[in-house]
Amino acid sequence: RLTSPRISSTMIDTIEKKQLAFDRRNLTDAELLDIYEHILRPRLIEEKMLSMLRQGRISKWFSGIGQEAVAVGAALAMQPDEWILPMHRNLGTFTSRNVPMARLFSQFQGRMNGFSKGRERSFHFGTREHRICGMISHLGPQLGVADGIALAHKLKKEQKCTLVFTGDGATSEGDFHESVNTAAVWDLPVIIVVENNGYGLSTPSNEQFKCRYISDKALGYGMESRVVAGNNILEVVHTLREVAESIRRRPRPVLVECMTFRMRGHEEASGTKYVPQELFTAWEKKDPVTNYEQWLLSTGVLGDAEMNAARKRIKGEIAEAVEVAFSEPPVVPDMEAELRDVYSNNTPIVIAPTTPATKEVRFIEAVSDGLRESMRRHPNLILMGQDIADYGGAFKVTDGMMAEFGKDRVRNTPLCESAILGAGLGLSIAGMKSMVEMQFADFVSEGMTQICNNLAKAHWRWGQNADVVVRMPTGAGAGAGPFHSQSNEAWFFKIPGLKIVYPAFPNDAKGLLCAALEDPDPVMYFEHKMLYRSLSGQVQEGFFTLPIGEAALLREGTDLTIVTYGMGVHWALETLAEHPGISADLIDLRTLLPWDREKVLESVRRTGKAIVLHEDTLTGGIGGEIAATINEECFEQLDAPVMRIGSVDTAVPFAVELEQAFLPKARFKEALVKLKAY
Repeated sequence: RLTSPRISSTMIDTIEKKQLAFDRRNLTDAELLDIYEHILRPRLIEEKMLSMLRQGRISKWFSGIGQEAVAVGAALAMQPDEWILPMHRNLGTFTSRNVPMARLFSQFQGRMNGFSKGRERSFHFGTREHRICGMISHLGPQLGVADGIALAHKLKKEQKCTLVFTGDGATSEGDFHESVNTAAVWDLPVIIVVENNGYGLSTPSNEQFKCRYISDKALGYGMESRVVAGNNILEVVHTLREVAESIRRRPRPVLVECMTFRMRGHEEASGTKYVPQELFTAWEKKDPVTNYEQWLLSTGVLGDAEMNAARKRIKGEIAEAVEVAFSEPPVVPDMEAELRDVYSNNTPIVIAPTTPATKEVRFIEAVSDGLRESMRRHPNLILMGQDIADYGGAFKVTDGMMAEFGKDRVRNTPLCESAILGAGLGLSIAGMKSMVEMQFADFVSEGMTQICNNLAKAHWRWGQNADVVVRMPTGAGAGAGPFHSQSNEAWFFKIPGLKIVYPAFPNDAKGLLCAALEDPDPVMYFEHKMLYRSLSGQVQEGFFTLPIGEAALLREGTDLTIVTYGMGVHWALETLAEHPGISADLIDLRTLLPWDREKVLESVRRTGKAIVLHEDTLTGGIGGEIAATINEECFEQLDAPVMRIGSVDTAVPFAVELEQAFLPKARFKEALVKLKAY
């Protein structure tokens, strides 16, 4: 069994000695030479990149010089079909995974032959072929994604391991805590490699955390840890192979801290003036490439002629790859392709009901039915959320599902929204589906980075879909105050790559939830809490879907058009019932992103007047975008200004009297009468 000892000064002395003490163990000469080529290649690429930077041929570079042993050793320790989630300074991971060099340089130059069609920089890309998951600049969220991939391995009983990199600075982020804690609680087969190079950009470790070594943190999570001489390629390979083999046999997370040093700036423009010169002097003696090369020469495994030949050959390969990349034409903008790649699926999924039978159910039961039918249809669908297993969720939507589908598929999570949303992406990378329940929509703010920067952008960035549905119990009316009542759909409305669904009726709730779980793209699925048990309706039995992106015309009229969604639909129906003299088109958007522009515009062109209603606060609400679009597209047909009605621009108050005044229902009635008379 691996252990998690407290790091003592004696142990650190031993690790320091190991930086320069190579132990081949059972490695053959051929294997030692193979490792040599793997660690030499990124160093020579780095030298070429720095040369081109000085020449002005490239504009920016994040150097990993001094840290090559960690990236290369990690790649060589893992099996080719196991995922690695690298960071800025892990060039050796890509080269050791045999990513074609010409494509790497094309990626660095923003050419179409790269991995992101010119949309991403340097190492912010992934490749399914090479089992490398693209990073984002926020650093910590990679760990949650690794949790999801590792969870998929565990659920499938694949005896596989996932490896994720993070830096010493990133261990201060909340994502580190959430993801490491989740990995520990769920016994996930993941290696967390911390590259401790002493600095987060310019901030030294002693200003980042109080403990002396990051591996000490593992004890707090009940995790095993190892500390490795990160500049000794053989120590890294031996340790990570040992850890990975152990994890494959008995799934669990292990934190491996690699002691290393960054010999260049955070990126070249930042320089290194903030680092004491004595540190450079000390670590220069521990250079991972030079020392390994000299050891091979001293043992006779490598000869001078072989060394020179290898360097010449690799430099030639690099020079050829550079010229191939630089000979490629600049990317020609194609806005249709840019928009098309925002989603992996641009066609609504419509699956007819399996039976004509319907039954009268409440809104909450329709949501529950949609989940249950989808769980039966997709054995690879995993439900995750706080208290959703034994307890059945805060609103009992998942009540009884653990008994039917088991605790592996209906999973209680720690209170860590970000890590679990990241795990949803990881599950998708591993070919699975997930539903993540926010206990209240308000709490989603803890996971905004994962949703807006990881889930939403994954397909556009590197062709990786995010098959994740985030369920969002939302809305006011229960006197629950400002942190359990917000309408926050507009937070996500401006994020390309997301889809937003917001049903108003039980049958729509079921059909659209089934569609969301069928859709390979990330869907934010809003459910108004006040409709859960107050609204019933006929719902089709069995599995079926309704098209995401298609609004419903609930009533037809000639005087004006009402555009709304969610609770606003019921306020509009009530108001129209009270004013039979108003003849109105009533459009229930049902999907907010992408919203049904054509249905709305066609209606307004016919009626000549429009009013947009939503429960969200007025300023910055979705109504502003819809009203602006109507104004731009239907100006010549309008007989009155487009009106917007929303809640008051405050937080949601607690007292019932204040909450009712905050909500827009009464103001909508006044505005509708005014618009009719305009």
